[in-house]
Amino acid sequence: MDIIRARLIYNPISGREEVKRRLPSILQRLERSGIETSCHATESKGDAIRAASQAAERGFDMVISAGGDGTLNEVVHGLSEHENRPALGILPLGTTNDFARAHGIPKKWEDACDLITKRYTTPVDVGCANDKYFINIAGGGSLTELTYEVPSKLKTMVGQLAYYMKGLEKIAHLNPTQMKITAEGVGEFDEEFMLFLIANSNSVGGFDRLAPNASTNDGVFDVLALRKCNLGEFIRIATMVMRGESVANDPHFIHFRSSRIVVESDRRVQLNLDGEFGGTLPCVFNMLPSHLQVIVDERGETSYRKNGPGRALQL
Repeated sequence: MDIIRARLIYNPISGREEVKRRLPSILQRLERSGIETSCHATESKGDAIRAASQAAERGFDMVISAGGDGTLNEVVHGLSEHENRPALGILPLGTTNDFARAHGIPKKWEDACDLITKRYTTPVDVGCANDKYFINIAGGGSLTELTYEVPSKLKTMVGQLAYYMKGLEKIAHLNPTQMKITAEGVGEFDEEFMLFLIANSNSVGGFDRLAPNASTNDGVFDVLALRKCNLGEFIRIATMVMRGESVANDPHFIHFRSSRIVVESDRRVQLNLDGEFGGTLPCVFNMLPSHLQVIVDERGETSYRKNGPGRALQL
């Protein structure tokens, strides 16, 4: 059996601290399959970026992100800066786990481990926002600030409910912002928007109907921008999302696909990248096609590949 060198980067407080409790069992399961694994526990914001970057520099075959979307975002950031990038495995032990949901990566840690041990990888697009990276979703507008405003301790205590609690606080204070969105191959939109979402997968905030046709290996983003609307209209749209109904054809939304988008505003608009604070506008969003090799389930690959089965790699 060939030995694979892996670096496990984990957030000890993700998902009600499950990864910390399961760590010995996770390591044992990986080692038995020939994946020689060392660990790095994150201690502060940006720590997973540095750890993933070091793993790439040291020539690891695989980097495993164990935690939520925030941990995954930092690991992707650390890997994406390098020319030679290890394969990426995912243990989705956070609150929402959007990217893992979109790719059928099991929530149960035992099943996610077993998936990693099979070492089947497929190319995945990565988004670049100015000098930062994201693998699932980028957005701007007051409602997109929810994910990084919810305290970590609250997420640990009540999980997904924490986001709904924070949303109720903000909904009465939503205001539109004048923005100019310029998309390559599409055109320019200069008007007041409540928010915009640049999706690289079909799972956004735990919902899979906001951008149902988005794919992480088609070379383009799916963009949704919500035009100015009143509170009643916003609640109607939010109810549709909660019910799992598609909103792409709603007249309050602009929906298009592009590989390069520029968003500008005279106002201060904060950016959300995979649930984390990503700076402020202006921002240029570029697609990096097939930038990472991600370990997925070979049997379920065609469920998220939009351009046919393609060619995956076996480590």
